[in-house]
Amino acid sequence: MRLDKPIGTWLLYLPCTWSIALASDPGCLPHLGMLSLFGTGALLMRGAGCTINDMWDKDFDKKVSRTATRPIASGEISRFQALVFLGGQLSLALGVLLCLNNYSIILGAASLGLVVTYPLMKRITYWPQFVLGLTFNWGALLGWSAIKSSCDWSVCLPLYCSGVMWTLIYDTIYAHQDKEDDIKVGVKSTALRFQNQTKPWLSGFAVAMISGLVVTGINAEQTLPYYAVVSTVAIHLAHQIYTLDINKPEDCWKKFVSNRNLGILLFLGIVTGNLWK
Repeated sequence: MRLDKPIGTWLLYLPCTWSIALASDPGCLPHLGMLSLFGTGALLMRGAGCTINDMWDKDFDKKVSRTATRPIASGEISRFQALVFLGGQLSLALGVLLCLNNYSIILGAASLGLVVTYPLMKRITYWPQFVLGLTFNWGALLGWSAIKSSCDWSVCLPLYCSGVMWTLIYDTIYAHQDKEDDIKVGVKSTALRFQNQTKPWLSGFAVAMISGLVVTGINAEQTLPYYAVVSTVAIHLAHQIYTLDINKPEDCWKKFVSNRNLGILLFLGIVTGNLWK
């Protein structure tokens, strides 16, 4: 479940918090019960995603020093044991999902195909990070529907697209840590696709992300604090990309984990903007 590395849970959870906060009534704080429920769901689904990933990638993980000690790759846990554990995680996650309205249950269930197939994408495309973005940002749709019992697509869709762009930024940075091992074992990533053109690509994704957040704010009738924080997010992304050293794994990791703070900052901007109403 990678409980020792909670950054993945944060990155899955934060788009949910943005959406829940945006769906809150003007002048009100976001629904704390729903934030807690989605936090539990994010923990379980991120863990399930890790289990699925490790089951698919057992043979690849053996060949990479960073992943060779993972329980399935090292032989400490069998694939069958992992499957039983996965069933437990998904059952608990289903319990969380069933606490939501019917629209959200169907919408949430629709994401399972992405969860299962994402780990295979690195075998067939240089854009697995895009598929991860589609998967990790489903909460941008689900959070709103959990509050409103449907999606306002004028708000949810640009928010979702912004989240996908965000994932392309942080996970491309993350992938640069493993690019040499990825070449050896024959898997693909945007880091290998972009190579020395990574920064121009990331800059384009950042512009798209910020544009999507502006459209989201306009359609959600957000106020000054929201746009002030979006401007700060833009500065954070610019600094992150400008100072990135794609050939230093430790710098890539540092930049990657800094995105948790970026996501929390955006959440606080949405909450403050909503209170300003």
